[in-house]
Amino acid sequence: MLANKVGKQLRHPTYSLTGWLVSKFFKWHNQILEENAVKLCNIQPNDTVLELGHGPGFGLQAAAQLLTAPEGKLLGVDYSQYMHEMASQRMKEQISRGKAVLYCSDLVAMPIEENTVDKVFHCNCYYFWPDLKAGARAIHRVMKPGGNMVTTLRLDSVIKAAKLKVLTGDKWRPDVYMEALQSAGFTDVRMENKREKLTTLQAIFATAVK
Repeated sequence: MLANKVGKQLRHPTYSLTGWLVSKFFKWHNQILEENAVKLCNIQPNDTVLELGHGPGFGLQAAAQLLTAPEGKLLGVDYSQYMHEMASQRMKEQISRGKAVLYCSDLVAMPIEENTVDKVFHCNCYYFWPDLKAGARAIHRVMKPGGNMVTTLRLDSVIKAAKLKVLTGDKWRPDVYMEALQSAGFTDVRMENKREKLTTLQAIFATAVK
């Protein structure tokens, strides 16, 4: 029961003690993943960049610093109202200047036009999506031809979560997600091991082909 409760809060944090604790977990566990995903995206100053499942907004902050050209724009999607409001507060300056737009939305229903996004990144979240193939198609839909997507995770932690039944089924497996990306129209789908200080993490890369 506890594993199920924790899994639900990781998937969809709410205004609760457990949700608050999850937000602290994101800062401790996800910040290094967020920063590396941003770095590996190779963001250019005039890109349109989208973060999926942005949580409290640490990755958004890191990406915003790189979008220095007037055309540069940052988009964020998270279907937790709690995380949406937390990130909106963190990014209020960029939002007020029209530099960033955040949506409280399901991934598949995100209100972003087709072929408009240069770079997409997300961290530690694909295994919470109800349907990996539908999620991959939704990402592919909004990306420009040749656009790059990066997701980061700590596979050792994910495996532990699966053993504890915090994650169920086989969606946590990177190969299952990579197969979904390929079926949606991505190419050059691969996973690489990365090292950041004392932390080993994994990065999945994919390029949108249209």
